[in-house]
Amino acid sequence: MHLHKYEKWWLAFGTSILVVFLVVVGVTAVHGSTHPNQSKWTINYEEVDTIAPFDNPGVHKVEGKDWDYEVVLVASAFNYNPMEIEVPVGSKVKFIATTKDVIHGFQVAGTNINMMLEPGYVSQYVATVDKVGEYTIVCNEYCGIGHAMMYSTLKVVE
Repeated sequence: MHLHKYEKWWLAFGTSILVVFLVVVGVTAVHGSTHPNQSKWTINYEEVDTIAPFDNPGVHKVEGKDWDYEVVLVASAFNYNPMEIEVPVGSKVKFIATTKDVIHGFQVAGTNINMMLEPGYVSQYVATVDKVGEYTIVCNEYCGIGHAMMYSTLKVVE
C-alpha cells in the first residue's frame, strides 16, 4: 500500500494529537481527580437519629464560636429534615449535614453552598447569608425515583 507524503503527515499529526489527548486525560484523572470524603467526623448512619446533634435537627443560635448559627440537617429518602430553615440576614451560618440512606446532594440554589452528603460521614460548610430572600435547597445527586421531589427552603429574613 502506497501512501502519499501528505497522507503520512496527516496520519502522524492525528496520531500525535490522539496521544496528547490521552496523556492529558490520564494525568488529570490521576492527579486532579475527585477524592473520597476527607471528613474526620464519621458516624454510624443507621443510628443517625440517636447521635447528637442530629437527634435535634434545625437552626440553633450559638455563642462563642466563629459563626452565629448552626443548621443541623438530615437527608433521607427524598426529604430533608427540617423542611424549612430561617436565619437572619448577615449572619454566619455553619451547615452540618449527613444522610441516613444513600448519597444525597445539598445545594442552596443561587449561592455557593454545595455539599455532598454520604452515609457515615458528616459534611460541614460555613457561609455568610447576606441577601434577603427565599432560596430553594435541592438534592443535586441522583438518589432514586423521588429525587426530583427532594427539596427544602432556606429563608433569609431581616
